[in-house]
Amino acid sequence: MRDQRPPTGPSPFDRKELPADLRALLPGDDGYADETRTYNLRADVRPGVVIAAASAGDVQAAVRLAAARNAPIAAMATGHAVQPVPIGPDAVLVTTRAMRGVTVDAEARTAWIEAGVLWGQAVAEITKFGLAPLNGASPSVGAIGFVLAGGHSPTLGRAHGYAADHVHRIQVVTADGELRTVTAANDPELFFGLRGGKGNFGIVTAVEIALFPVTTLYGGSLIFPAASARTVLNAYRAWTETVPETMSSSAALLRLPDLPFLPEPLRGRQVVSIRLSCTDPAPAGAALIEPLRAAAAPLMDLVREMPYADCASIHSDPLDPAPVQERGGLLRELTAETVDALIAIAEAPAAAPDLVEIRHLGGAFAREPLVPNAISYRDAAFTIFMATIGAPDPAQTHAAQSAAMELLRPWCTGYTLLSFMADVDAVEQGYRPEVLRRLVALKRRVAPANLFRLNHNIRPDA
Repeated sequence: MRDQRPPTGPSPFDRKELPADLRALLPGDDGYADETRTYNLRADVRPGVVIAAASAGDVQAAVRLAAARNAPIAAMATGHAVQPVPIGPDAVLVTTRAMRGVTVDAEARTAWIEAGVLWGQAVAEITKFGLAPLNGASPSVGAIGFVLAGGHSPTLGRAHGYAADHVHRIQVVTADGELRTVTAANDPELFFGLRGGKGNFGIVTAVEIALFPVTTLYGGSLIFPAASARTVLNAYRAWTETVPETMSSSAALLRLPDLPFLPEPLRGRQVVSIRLSCTDPAPAGAALIEPLRAAAAPLMDLVREMPYADCASIHSDPLDPAPVQERGGLLRELTAETVDALIAIAEAPAAAPDLVEIRHLGGAFAREPLVPNAISYRDAAFTIFMATIGAPDPAQTHAAQSAAMELLRPWCTGYTLLSFMADVDAVEQGYRPEVLRRLVALKRRVAPANLFRLNHNIRPDA
């Protein structure tokens, strides 16, 4: 596919300074466009050099190259998230797409996952052993970035907490180019910061995560016409106050395109979708969701008992790359007035988001893990996330999303999880002040030159 981005311009990197044993690509080289292409086409990723890493050793060489020039460096597996700042010609980009190893220890209920692994691949490998990870909704999201940002699992999260709560060890290349295996025992501060601080303290090449003995779910989506949205969302609001931790769920207001890959009843329609994932047996799960099924007549009822390997069908996130503009936050409560505000946002006459979603928190999300990490604001009741696909006028879309968040301000905590933090948000919105101070001190220790700054940057001089 031909690269549609504007030309990068001359690279300040000299081909002679690039290690000969690396797959290092400069702008204009064959493969450069493919290696830097992102899932979110709004991402501005045009580095001076891209290192296509096949091993942790390749990542070490890339970090040493960047450190020698004091050039910013970033890692990318899929490009789902938009970088807060562009990755421009002064930068080194490490792509980890070739690092796809997944090793499962069924007896220990753990998996060792390399930096390029996507959740679809991880789930397929892990479920062969009758186990399940705390994975994301989309099979095309990179597992490592998801975990390092905290990792909100829409399938098992309320039962077990955040993915970062269940990390055993982390292999990371730090700013000095050293490859370290970090645990709670050998470096508790770095272990604390990596789990929730994302890419601020090094480039993670692999993690060991806990797995859970889950083989089936009672899950899927109940899809209702937009005309039923107020009734359905208020029923959902009351229902979430009664459900056990075995039930994870979200509610989404969607504007669906008129495209042939969608089921005919949904094409070109505005709908409300209740997404459900229950680890209880099917009869118990069916009894739990009966109040939602009775709330209104659904256009489609896709809830069923399914093998865990099919969990991506619950959200059915788009797999094809597209330009996406997004915004996120946290809600302290969901009231009837909040529901009215959500509907007003979805029905806005100009630049309304294509997706407005709330995800139910509480349960294990609200509990501190046995080994503390950087995830803050566990007292929130719901996440709020909105996305506009295509966004032909980014400024108008930004203004509309800002107005939407202002409308929700009476119920927002003022903070957001790093997993849902858009490029327009400040890193201070992601952490309690005492956690942020701790992360700044850690950044000052392990990356004082702020080599890893092409992210939601925790500055060592803050």
